[in-house]
Amino acid sequence: MPVGAVVVCDGQIVGRGWNRNITDSDPTAHAEILALREAGAAVGNHRLGACELFVTIEPCAMCAGALVHARIQRLVYGADDPKAGAVHSVMQVVNHPQLNHQMEVRGGVLAGRCAELVQTFFKSRR
Repeated sequence: MPVGAVVVCDGQIVGRGWNRNITDSDPTAHAEILALREAGAAVGNHRLGACELFVTIEPCAMCAGALVHARIQRLVYGADDPKAGAVHSVMQVVNHPQLNHQMEVRGGVLAGRCAELVQTFFKSRR
């Protein structure tokens, strides 16, 4: 699936990822997780409180949970994911009132183009 993510700290890209769960035979190899891993290594800390994550589609529950644990300051995503989104579409993991971290969220950035990329990918696989 054509999902990409970058982590930006102080105006610099410190982590990049794209979905590799099938390629790597790793169910956790989502774009966000891979970008967070690379960012943590680059920054030298598992806490990324001064960082932002940009991603093609709304994060799933696993990725949303990782963003909370990493203490990401801001999440920016393109298209909503009505089947698995965990920011607001299906459930609210990000900024859940009982969790210990809240982050700024901006969804819908280039949503039409992001949704088109995903839809074109799935149409080509049918």
